[in-house]
Amino acid sequence: MAKQPNQMEPVTGNIPASEIDVGQRLRALRTARDLSKRALAEKSGLNVNTLSLIENRRTSPSVSTLQQLAHSLQVPISAFFETDQSNKQVVHQKTGRRPRAVFSHGSIEDLGAGMSRFGAEPLIVTLAPKADSGKTPIVHTGREFVYCLEGHISYCVDSEIYLLEPGDSLLFEAYLPHRWKNLGDTLSRNLLILCPSDERDRPKERHFLE
Repeated sequence: MAKQPNQMEPVTGNIPASEIDVGQRLRALRTARDLSKRALAEKSGLNVNTLSLIENRRTSPSVSTLQQLAHSLQVPISAFFETDQSNKQVVHQKTGRRPRAVFSHGSIEDLGAGMSRFGAEPLIVTLAPKADSGKTPIVHTGREFVYCLEGHISYCVDSEIYLLEPGDSLLFEAYLPHRWKNLGDTLSRNLLILCPSDERDRPKERHFLE
């Protein structure tokens, strides 16, 4: 993504958020496939130095960069912020303690961490000013629900534009081509629930594109 990294505001709460080490996850996924940094760089089209910076936590990758890496490693983008998937029956999270992955133009908090992925995937998505999902429309199975918590976000669904302010929500059939953008000059926070109808579908893998 061509955008310059934006300064992120800290997550509120008395206890620091449990930030996920995306670089460590990348290194683990790469070594598990017996790939050198140079080999992964060739497969993904990224620079070897870029991979080193990410793995050593010296830079925060954009979701478009993780999309390239996910495609090259043949994993869903969610693999970069998976932690202990113990298949719990109940997930109770205290504010500030949920798994959180930070990217150059936003962050994702996983509200369902610890429970197997089926039925619905709830996320808190924080977007930097002017961040967007890219030019390529997103399409997946099931439905998608978004509830604006803070700031402003625009959704284009099947060529129709919907503007969301705090308290506004949007529910739509996810096979309709859709894109999103933070229109404001401040951060936008949204509750996003992805509800694929096919358990083999990985909508989060396609939801954040260049």
